[in-house]
Amino acid sequence: MAPDDDALPRPSHRDLARRLDGLNIYLVGMMGAGKSAVGRPLAEALGYRFIDADTALTEVAGRPIAEIFASEGEDAFRALETAVLNGIASWHSLVVATGGGAVTRPENWGHMRQGLVVWLDAPAEELLRRLAADPTPRPLLDAADPAARLEALLHDRRPLYAQADLTVAQQGGLPAAVALQVLEALPSVLRDPTPAPAEPVRLQDADGQARPSLN
Repeated sequence: MAPDDDALPRPSHRDLARRLDGLNIYLVGMMGAGKSAVGRPLAEALGYRFIDADTALTEVAGRPIAEIFASEGEDAFRALETAVLNGIASWHSLVVATGGGAVTRPENWGHMRQGLVVWLDAPAEELLRRLAADPTPRPLLDAADPAARLEALLHDRRPLYAQADLTVAQQGGLPAAVALQVLEALPSVLRDPTPAPAEPVRLQDADGQARPSLN
């Protein structure tokens, strides 16, 4: 399990990368939201590495996700997903494409909150269009009516996705354009560091007597 590329790319958004100071960016959203496709140009722009959590999970498990679902069930898959995110959280300067259901476990939020969480939102119609063109097996959409199943999942997960630090609404734009949306919106959720006080901090005890300064 390792991020893409051994060498960090040259960032095009140096000032933003400097403000992030190595904070990981976790992309969340439904299957078909384009997390992996958007994550790569986003990572390149920041001089970050990119990692797909589902790909990392299959490397750890040594078998496809569909096989894990079929043989051990969703609970076993989710436990492994949490273990993978725990490992990822120990690194820095990453853009992480998470699985669509990563938001359903509080433990995963504990790992992702160590960085910034970005929800790539997309209309159900756009998600279905993308999923229809993608041959990747989707165990949770293996139903008689995939569209209805997707709507049900969206209904359950939207309140969880909405807990992200940043929401980026997309309407079918190319991945590079959506990555630019993220880059333009990230400064709105970043805080500038608090400058050190110009004068020494003076403390007083309960009797009003001066105490040694903290600086």
